[in-house]
Amino acid sequence: MQVFTNQLVKHSVFTKNEMSDKNLVQEIIQHNNHQAFEELVNRYKKMVITTGMGFLSNYHDAEDIAQDVFIELYKSLPEFRNESKLSTWIYRITVNKSLNFLRRRKRETIISSFWGDKRKENGESKFNIHLIDEPINSNLETREQHRLLRNAINKLPDNQRIALILSTYQELSYKEIAEVMEVSLSAVESLLFRAKSNLRKVMVKQK
Repeated sequence: MQVFTNQLVKHSVFTKNEMSDKNLVQEIIQHNNHQAFEELVNRYKKMVITTGMGFLSNYHDAEDIAQDVFIELYKSLPEFRNESKLSTWIYRITVNKSLNFLRRRKRETIISSFWGDKRKENGESKFNIHLIDEPINSNLETREQHRLLRNAINKLPDNQRIALILSTYQELSYKEIAEVMEVSLSAVESLLFRAKSNLRKVMVKQK
């Protein structure tokens, strides 16, 4: 988040006043108040990055996603009608941006793998693609467990993966997850049950 993080070191008067999200949004929409938007970014950047990390497992990619999320947020704020909490709306944008990033990277991986196979056929070394960054400061066993878990999560259907990440990484309640995903509470319960069941099956197969 190079653009925003460079600006957020500045002191903001809004921190002292603890303006509500609603008031900050009004300041941004009605007066194009950049300081109000900086405060909004300060308030939610950690949430956005950790949510992105749940999908991407790569801090730099999560930062890039956060940059896109706040750009989208800034453009879309006039459409926000306070029908749900601002945090719920930001979660939705983050999830969509993260999934779009993964789909784009998957397409790029397929194309790169194709050309890698062509290089191999021509006697050149095959192009290796590492989709997920593993923890650096950890032993081999921990890194392997991390890799297996991440691979297992990536194999879940999108809705199951979203529910699991919001529950595990963000510790959202079933009600909050239902609001973000715009589904019923029973649907969230079902998604989490199936996600955990499928996760166990995939992990067993990978061992």
